[in-house]
Amino acid sequence: MNRKNKPPEHYFSSTPTSEAHFGIIRASLCGRTFEFLTSSSVFSKKKVDLGTHVLIDAMVLPQKGTVLDIGCGYGAIGIVAAAFSSQLHVVMTDVNMRAVQLAKQNVNANHIGNAEVRYGYLYEPVLGLYFDCVLSNPPVSAGMDTVKAIIEGAPKLMTAGGSFQMVIRSKIGAKSLPDAFLEAFGNCEILTRESGYRVLMGKLC
Repeated sequence: MNRKNKPPEHYFSSTPTSEAHFGIIRASLCGRTFEFLTSSSVFSKKKVDLGTHVLIDAMVLPQKGTVLDIGCGYGAIGIVAAAFSSQLHVVMTDVNMRAVQLAKQNVNANHIGNAEVRYGYLYEPVLGLYFDCVLSNPPVSAGMDTVKAIIEGAPKLMTAGGSFQMVIRSKIGAKSLPDAFLEAFGNCEILTRESGYRVLMGKLC
């Protein structure tokens, strides 16, 4: 297959080999303007996607403690969470090395001093750590098995009383994912329904 006919790389690829084409996104999130460096082979490179907007607007964060943004992409959710309170420590992870590099640059560019970015698959980069809040805009294109693995794995890394919050398209996960939350947490709350998305929350009792 020649270069012109080669299909675009999936943003869930661990080490993208396509040529990087960079861009800058400016977005108003939670009343503050943020600037994000983006690139080809990462999710939603031209604008902060609607699902991320919905999750950011609805997310319930502690005033202090630890937060995980799993599958952070170029870092919008984790960076906004870190900006919410200087008493939070935010860890951001992604399987896409290019996304990790971008997120690290975006943490610095937005003058965020209470966040770090780690590379690896799902929860592997944070094994042994525990979080008061886990946030996820999951890689649906990677398949629902991956989405459910994110839900199922979260309780093992959460503190008692901690929350897991995930945004999902209503037409994709409205029926199946609440059952996954119930199995993992014993509870499932809908924080918001907006623009064809919903944010689900499970609490570790």
